[in-house]
Amino acid sequence: MNVLLIVIDTLRADHLGCYGYPLATSPNIDRLAAQGARFTHCFAPGIPTTPAHTTIYTGLHPISHNIVCHGGQVDLDRKIPVLPELLQQANYTTAAVDNLYDIKPWLARGYEFYINPSFRHKLRLLVSCEEINARAIPWLRQHKTESFFLFLHYWEPHAPYLPPQRYRMFYPPDKDPFSGPDTMERVRCQPIWGMFHDIWFKKLGPVRDVNYISSLYDAEIRHVDEGIGQLLDALAEENLEQNTLVILTGDHGESLTEHDIYFDHHGLYDQTIHVPLIMRHPQYIRPNMVISEMVQHLDIAPTILSAAGAEPPPHMEGRSFWQPLVENRPLQGWDRIISCENTWQSKWALRTRNHKLILARRPDRHGMPPLELYDLVQDPAESQNLADSHVNEAQTLQEELECWISQELARLNRTEDPILAQPISLGQKWDAWVRIGQEPQ
Repeated sequence: MNVLLIVIDTLRADHLGCYGYPLATSPNIDRLAAQGARFTHCFAPGIPTTPAHTTIYTGLHPISHNIVCHGGQVDLDRKIPVLPELLQQANYTTAAVDNLYDIKPWLARGYEFYINPSFRHKLRLLVSCEEINARAIPWLRQHKTESFFLFLHYWEPHAPYLPPQRYRMFYPPDKDPFSGPDTMERVRCQPIWGMFHDIWFKKLGPVRDVNYISSLYDAEIRHVDEGIGQLLDALAEENLEQNTLVILTGDHGESLTEHDIYFDHHGLYDQTIHVPLIMRHPQYIRPNMVISEMVQHLDIAPTILSAAGAEPPPHMEGRSFWQPLVENRPLQGWDRIISCENTWQSKWALRTRNHKLILARRPDRHGMPPLELYDLVQDPAESQNLADSHVNEAQTLQEELECWISQELARLNRTEDPILAQPISLGQKWDAWVRIGQEPQ
């Protein structure tokens, strides 16, 4: 069996057709979902990119692997094996086409072939899906007779949203984004404006409608979807389709305008932690399967290892759902997902099927209260904070979360919450802007 693991950066589940989105952003990903299994409730326990990929690679929760920041100061313990190393030991030829090594070196461990096409770009995340495929598809053809594990990381639809013109089809044609009321004011007061003004907003021109920017996010999804279609077509052309397990997921989602977070991926709301997960193997996975149990990133590595005939190591905390999937029987999902972030803000979240509690360790720049409680059944958009009106419920979930953190730290022989022990990473830039009076305008 071959394994093709695709991670699409910044891809929120609810903007794909197969997850109910009404716009035609993802015909090829939808086709992949129809040919295999679609997990409706997959979540990222650590965001953004570095914590998420470290979780996918190790099968460990962020509290265990200790990578809770993007661009943070802590390195992954060299004694913790990563998925490509374990597959190498199982006699797989391992390859990656990505540039995550530029962020942290352990994200390239275990690869016999590591192909980084980003050197042509000053900004690594401007690598296009065409450039990834131009390296990945020839590699597939050259190594199709070997048992391979190939990892591909696509940067679309990460900001800046600058899709080719042919994909810019999601803004109403009868509207002019450069006239009318100015709804961009809050965008100009956030780090995204300072970080990407010259290479993004300046190129777009004097946009006044914030929804136009959101439409470009959808266009970026359509762009990468076409790249996924070309990749899947190449698998079929090389007669690899029948013996290749294809797994597609996102490392995290994206907040477009929700919760005062514009075009970025912080905040432990479902827009950011709910990601797609799709698996296809024609010989083992029935088409049109829909799995509603809650799963998470740390389940991916043990599942791949089980599929490859390699026993997941006992230290992995994720659960393999390969056998239940193959045998078409219920899998053991999670009754709660615990997520964390320490990049732009420092928070924990506990999510059940029906509720979510968000607990802040430090104040954030969006003015959110230190405790948030949401009824996900009545309020899936997480717009009404119930922490003050449902005090007992909020207290019960907070105690459960704090107890879990304490128990995990004791198990790991550590004493300090990593969200407090490690300095917030990118959030320091926002703090610096405020201190010197240069918050983006």
